[in-house]
Amino acid sequence: MGEEVKIWYDKEGDYLEVLFDRRAGHFKETENDAVMEKVDSQGNIIGFSILKVSTLSSQSPLSISLKKRTA
Repeated sequence: MGEEVKIWYDKEGDYLEVLFDRRAGHFKETENDAVMEKVDSQGNIIGFSILKVSTLSSQSPLSISLKKRTA
């Protein structure tokens, strides 16, 4: 069985969250104000969130790179 990815969307809050791993972590800013990456205590990406998702349909395609931390 493969790894589970959890996707959660709150229509009222217009908020999308994608988690690759269910570990403790915190969100930090990215180069795009709408996107936050969730990292664990070692800085490994374990997910991301997008605020105001519905407003992105009127913009150019959203493109952002989230880079895995190398040990």
